[in-house]
Amino acid sequence: MQLTDFDYLLPDELIAQVPAARRDASRLLCLDRHSATVESKQFVDILEYFKSGDVLVINDTRVIPARLLGQKQTGGKVEILLVRQYPGETSADEWLCLTKSSKPLRFGTIVNFTSDFSAEVLDEMEAPYRRVRFHCPGDFMQTVETVGHLPLPPYIKRDDSQEDRSRYQTVFASEKGAVAAPTAGLHFTEDILQQLVVAGVAIVNLTLHIGLGTFLPVRVENICHHKMHAELYSIPVATAEAVNLARKEGRRVFALGTTSARALETAATEDGLLQSGSGDSEIFIYPGYQFKIIDALITNFHLPKSTLLMLVSAFAGRDFILSAYRQAVEERYRFFSYGDCMLIV
Repeated sequence: MQLTDFDYLLPDELIAQVPAARRDASRLLCLDRHSATVESKQFVDILEYFKSGDVLVINDTRVIPARLLGQKQTGGKVEILLVRQYPGETSADEWLCLTKSSKPLRFGTIVNFTSDFSAEVLDEMEAPYRRVRFHCPGDFMQTVETVGHLPLPPYIKRDDSQEDRSRYQTVFASEKGAVAAPTAGLHFTEDILQQLVVAGVAIVNLTLHIGLGTFLPVRVENICHHKMHAELYSIPVATAEAVNLARKEGRRVFALGTTSARALETAATEDGLLQSGSGDSEIFIYPGYQFKIIDALITNFHLPKSTLLMLVSAFAGRDFILSAYRQAVEERYRFFSYGDCMLIV
């Protein structure tokens, strides 16, 4: 299967640069895999597609302001993006980072963000990655919350704003650690979630901290040779029990976002049971994959040639997905993180 099999034409003006006026004011393109039909709706209409007994699995990860802007002691500007905290016995303030500067950062380089907040390069690794130790007088994450910037996706051509601090988070975000939002969840409001609960839908959570792999392009023509970046996930016991009971009783499991879908499928056994626990998700889902857990998927529109477009193509069929995308372009849907929504049942 070739990378070009997942390409489509998208006018730049359809890439959403700002969120909708309200979270639930976006549009919804509804795809029925069984009847091969497509309907254009408003997001609030999503309530019509649920029924009592369904399970909705949400990703409660929270985006951290992981983009840090500083200067070398020589005065050169440096951008450091937190990727992942080092586990084990190392300092809690040691991170794997992406760095951007006029010249590659060498071992021992000091980068200053404020008068008392700095970073030291411990390991050059493979460019542009660096192992970095941060120095600050107080709690590191509190300092990052104050000094850092939200790492908006590269296709949003503006600086982050104060509005992004709330709108680039889901209303249920709680577990800090992502460098990108689970964007399908951005459409949900507390009111819509409550209406689902009243309608008998069980809402359960998991955590998958979205990493840089969500932005990195596929660089091989034969997609089978692509390797996913690892992302840390955690599935509570209560979530596994709720999902397994629903599957046993023939009730549907909705994944809110490709991140929830990836975590669920990572933790699935061959016979379709969901295991609780935590670990790294490196699963690469593309057409031919047999889903073990999910029955429906709520997702945004994804970039051409991206692994996320491959995932939804695996779920609904490549031709069906690309046809729906062409319709969305014709109907002027808004695309990507701050764009409109898609429901696949």
